[in-house]
Amino acid sequence: MASRQIRVSGRVQGVGYRVSLQEKAEALSLTGWVRNRRDGTVEALVQGAAHAVDELIAWARRGPPGARVTALVVADAEAEPAHPRFELLPTC
Repeated sequence: MASRQIRVSGRVQGVGYRVSLQEKAEALSLTGWVRNRRDGTVEALVQGAAHAVDELIAWARRGPPGARVTALVVADAEAEPAHPRFELLPTC
């Protein structure tokens, strides 16, 4: 199982980025979470099969229509206890 933390910058809030990322993650059978940050970025923890995590990260570089991604930072993350699904968390 792969576990990655991502931080996405650009026009990624107010354009459905989090919900779209959640839907893509669920379609790939991934678990974890996604949330907006007060600094205007979107942050996510993505866990699952390595090929599915890589596919989600590739999608995250584009995002949904209306988003404009200017930067994507990916880091290895410690695996958290399994989430039952891919969750939307409150802004932090």
